[in-house]
Amino acid sequence: MMNPLRAEGLPGYGEIEVRHVEPAVLGLIEEHRARVARLLEQPAPDFASLIEPLEGMNHELARVWSPVENLNSVLDLPGMREVYNRCRVAVADWTAELGQNERLYAACEAIAAREQDALAPPARKLLSNLLRDFRLAGVALPPALKARYRELQRELATLHTRFEENVLDATEAWSCHVTDERRVAGIPELSLARAAAAAGERGLEGWFFTLDQPNYQAVVMHADDAELRREFYEAWTTRASDQGPVAGRFDNSECMERILALRHELAHLLGFRSFADMALATRMAASAGEVTGFLRDLAARYRPAALREFGGLEEFAGRRLDAWDVAYFSEKLRQQRFSLSQEALRPWFPLTRVLAGLFEVATRLYGIRFEPRPGIATWHPDVRYYALLNAAGDEFGGFYLDPFARGGKRGGAWMGEAIVRKRLAGDVASPIAHLVCNFTPPVGCSPALLTHDDVVTLFHEFGHGLHHLLTHVDYPSIAGINGVPWDAVELPSQFMEQYAWRA
Repeated sequence: MMNPLRAEGLPGYGEIEVRHVEPAVLGLIEEHRARVARLLEQPAPDFASLIEPLEGMNHELARVWSPVENLNSVLDLPGMREVYNRCRVAVADWTAELGQNERLYAACEAIAAREQDALAPPARKLLSNLLRDFRLAGVALPPALKARYRELQRELATLHTRFEENVLDATEAWSCHVTDERRVAGIPELSLARAAAAAGERGLEGWFFTLDQPNYQAVVMHADDAELRREFYEAWTTRASDQGPVAGRFDNSECMERILALRHELAHLLGFRSFADMALATRMAASAGEVTGFLRDLAARYRPAALREFGGLEEFAGRRLDAWDVAYFSEKLRQQRFSLSQEALRPWFPLTRVLAGLFEVATRLYGIRFEPRPGIATWHPDVRYYALLNAAGDEFGGFYLDPFARGGKRGGAWMGEAIVRKRLAGDVASPIAHLVCNFTPPVGCSPALLTHDDVVTLFHEFGHGLHHLLTHVDYPSIAGINGVPWDAVELPSQFMEQYAWRA
């Protein structure tokens, strides 16, 4: 029976189970190891016979691994963490092994020397990035240092995962049960209804708040009870630390210190002064000094205005403000000055209407259309799939939308690649995206209502999605957001945000 992670087409979210992950990932790595060895047996490989097959293999592994990464972020499946951690280390190890293959590097260098000038610009960019990545993988290091490089990458992969898990666990370890009506004064009715439903599910009276993003924002921005705001602020800002209400239980302090130490060693191993300089090897900024200089100049220009604004906020509040007071009094000041509040705007922004407007903007800008596909299997009942169509009505991509906060789901909002566009020797793959947010879910029969901040977030992430979906580049490693310097990748998302402010 075919492993659903190895099947063609859309990810088989209706069939993927934890038991499928290791056979798919580890088996594919072994297949690729054998395939690379065969490619290197060619007497005189060229771009078409070596670089394009390598590109195809990278795409194949990403296509298997992306659904696993997604499921690990949006669902807390029993057993997934352990399997994910083992496979993440295996993927990191294979990436390092490939990047340190001297025969492969020499073959790619020879192809560059012979064919560089004759290649089309995308192929030249692909080859240039590949040679750069060989050097960043330590291909020129002596054997002992190559081994140390791989040890560092394995441990970093483990630590990065542990960091994320600690944040999620610390977030879910804290909750607040309130029975005194006076303590929830000021909190929006939608948030109270959700908290009351959560209390009822647990057989409790009153209101039960978890520490997800919608609850946190509702309390610190609207609760009249300063002590309640303090409790939420402290719980949120001390997650996974040695401070706060769950101090030490999921503490990331040692994890962060170890990550910093390993990154520093890794950078020195490759000849960089610091990890910052190493990170900038794939970015637009020329040096760490240039970045820090820019930030210091920016801070110097903004600080006077920020101090004036904060002073005005304290004057409005009539007292010195603590950190958990800032959002609350900012919202009060906005209401007084402009008769405007985020909560008052919610009825204007039901999710279905926002999506219709978002799709209309995309249609006007790019001549594309999005259509729901209710029959596509997803990982949760809240998730919807939308097909992407061109002006002629031909389908050439799509995306999954997972809009609401829930237990076991990582906080924040992001766009992830499910499948990257590929056109290689007749082998075609259309781009598919994951669009994940943590908005307040609907309660009862009420529709999901967004704040304007939520609308901006959705437009922002959709901008990343369009960057991924509308690429015309045929090589996956430089298609969409890939191959773009990470200090430039926010441009399409910032562009789309502007349309959340304009009718």
